[in-house]
Amino acid sequence: QAQLVESGGGLVQAGGSLRLSCVASGRSIFSINDMGWYRQAPGKQRELVATITRGGSTNYDDSVEGRFTIARDNAKNTVYLQMNSLKADDTAVYYCNAKITLDITSKYRSSEVWGQGTLVTVSS
Repeated sequence: QAQLVESGGGLVQAGGSLRLSCVASGRSIFSINDMGWYRQAPGKQRELVATITRGGSTNYDDSVEGRFTIARDNAKNTVYLQMNSLKADDTAVYYCNAKITLDITSKYRSSEVWGQGTLVTVSS
């Protein structure tokens, strides 16, 4: 079993910055592969924000390119999302995601894990 715990959400004014963190934990984790951030605003579908591979290759949605930066610390099983120049349209619940290989009773299983979400509110 694996869990993702997010932190860093809150209220910020437009133009400000915020940093989200997500820590993966679980006694059966064999490896943590791709990690990413997604968001869902009221009345809208969940959308990709950014992803990062274990080797550090990143991918961003066009709406956040140049403003957000995703990073990870493999030693701490943690992924970060640095959000700068925040806009009102960035207001959403942000979800952490990880693709994890589990080692359960000597069997390797792939699993996609989601965090519970953290609310980011940008006021204008």
